[in-house]
Amino acid sequence: MLDVIIDTLLDTVKLIPFLFVAFLLLEAIEHKLSRKSQNKIAKAGRLGPLFGSLLGAIPQCGFSTMATNLYGARVITLGSLIAIYLSTSDEMLPIMLGENVPFILMLKIIITKVVIGMIAGFIIDFVMHKKETYHIKDICEEEHCHCEHGILRSSLKHTLNITLFILLTNFVLNSGMHYLGEDRLSELFLKDNFFGPFISSLIGLIPNCGASVMITELYLNDAITIGSCIAGLLTGSGVALLLLFKVNHNLKENLSIIGLLYAIGVISGVIIDIII
Repeated sequence: MLDVIIDTLLDTVKLIPFLFVAFLLLEAIEHKLSRKSQNKIAKAGRLGPLFGSLLGAIPQCGFSTMATNLYGARVITLGSLIAIYLSTSDEMLPIMLGENVPFILMLKIIITKVVIGMIAGFIIDFVMHKKETYHIKDICEEEHCHCEHGILRSSLKHTLNITLFILLTNFVLNSGMHYLGEDRLSELFLKDNFFGPFISSLIGLIPNCGASVMITELYLNDAITIGSCIAGLLTGSGVALLLLFKVNHNLKENLSIIGLLYAIGVISGVIIDIII
């Protein structure tokens, strides 16, 4: 157990500088683009899924929560909302940057999520083909999100939160590998099994950044396949799903959105595993 604890601490501590620098850069980008992006998506109309999926690819769940607010005010379409949810990677990129994952692999995962989000968004809007006009409401201000704090404080907070999640996840994974073995741990998450994406997509729906941390760490530790990894990252949109129930009071619609995300994540993961 002592070896597990030491390995966990070493694996986590060495990531902290990389995480902080990554979050600092990402926070700067997100703060600079957020207002412009909000206006662009709101005015995009039928092209909402295109802009939404591209902007959603920017790490962290900022754009997914923004999209939730806009959808609650009916400023954007359901297709645009789903596109942003699917392309959002939350904390995947900072973790992979800290682990020195090859850039080409990160780019492939991000592009895959963007393409799936874009296609799904356009299909949903085509099927729904409803256009509703509502007045724009700044729900972010109503909900007191405190987005006005500086990027340094926000970056430190993100780094601390994610470090704790990584510490916990690494401890669980290292303990599992030590006491169960890598093969047994892979069996628990149904690696190389048709139903693997079913499990990872379910994990991704957890309305917390810990979900993307867990999915990413499982993949980096070779406990799940690339299809299961992408499936979990597709359904993971951070706290946005939690916010959805607060700003959109149609419970049936909210559950349908979650079901739709889960189905797209599972189907995409299964297809990717079959192809690859």
